[in-house]
Amino acid sequence: MVPLDKLAQITARFEFLEAKLNTALPPAEIATLSREYSDLRPVVTEIAAYRQSLDDLAEAEGWLSDPEMKTLAEEELPRLKARIPAMEQALRLALLPKDAADARPAILEIRPGTGGEEAALFAHDLWRMYERHAEKMGWRFERLEFTATELGGVKEAMARIEGEGVFARLKYESGVHRVQRVPETEAGGRIHTSAATVAVLPEAEEVDIDIPAADIRIDTMRSSGAGGQHVNTTDSAVRITHLPTGIIVTSSEKSQHQNRANAMAVLRARLYEIERERLATERAENRRSQVGSGDRSERIRTYNFPQGRMTDHRINLTLYALPQILAGDLGEVIDALVAHDQAAKLAEMDE
Repeated sequence: MVPLDKLAQITARFEFLEAKLNTALPPAEIATLSREYSDLRPVVTEIAAYRQSLDDLAEAEGWLSDPEMKTLAEEELPRLKARIPAMEQALRLALLPKDAADARPAILEIRPGTGGEEAALFAHDLWRMYERHAEKMGWRFERLEFTATELGGVKEAMARIEGEGVFARLKYESGVHRVQRVPETEAGGRIHTSAATVAVLPEAEEVDIDIPAADIRIDTMRSSGAGGQHVNTTDSAVRITHLPTGIIVTSSEKSQHQNRANAMAVLRARLYEIERERLATERAENRRSQVGSGDRSERIRTYNFPQGRMTDHRINLTLYALPQILAGDLGEVIDALVAHDQAAKLAEMDE
């Protein structure tokens, strides 16, 4: 049971923020308080519903001593008591610590791993899967970089995905994705195993990550057009090297100005994620193996084409719906990962 005094403190804080936001404040303070107010609103809604249920239960129990109301009370009490556990669970979920990056857009990066051209083709399959999923979710999917192989695979692909709950849901996709299938180039019909790496990073703003001009080197290059069919006459592609870390980001999809903005956005996201991982490690060394850790060296999922199944190894989830999943139907998979992560956090909260 959630302590009522803690719920009262949360409600009081929400009411204070509401009153404060109705006064004249500097823009920066308004932005900070508004974010906290928005985060607390769903929690306060759950608190109000929970307290109302407790009040209704207490009132019905009081009716038992009234001969005229006793029959009605005996009818209502089982229903009222049955509601409490579900409402307590909903409230506990609402009280879980929020990831500050959950509301941000995401930067998606996909690269082939072991497996040569087959890995590059699988990387392209993953790209299409996320693009279709974004479309089904009503998210905006913006291509930032896409370098193809001669056979239609992907050497490197990056996208910015914007919409409600993008990073909160896609952050579980970071890691090594493995595929088992017979490649089109395999004459003997043997099953090959290859892999691709997916990274999902929260988009960082300039206020989050300060990148001094002295820390970067910007090079312009000549970029090829769609499918390599023609070459632009201007050096529009941009490569940015972050000198302190050695991180290199390229963008060749738009104008030179837009490519530079895109590359800087990806660089900020990578540096922001490095800082997030450092802080998370300091806070919880013993939670490295949990779902959503974002460890991109960890094999998280296998796509088995001969058996038409997908297995997520972190939660031992197997679904025989591979065509639907590759077509962008990731809801069942991500819902299971979110539920597993919530259960782990609730268990930690109860310790």
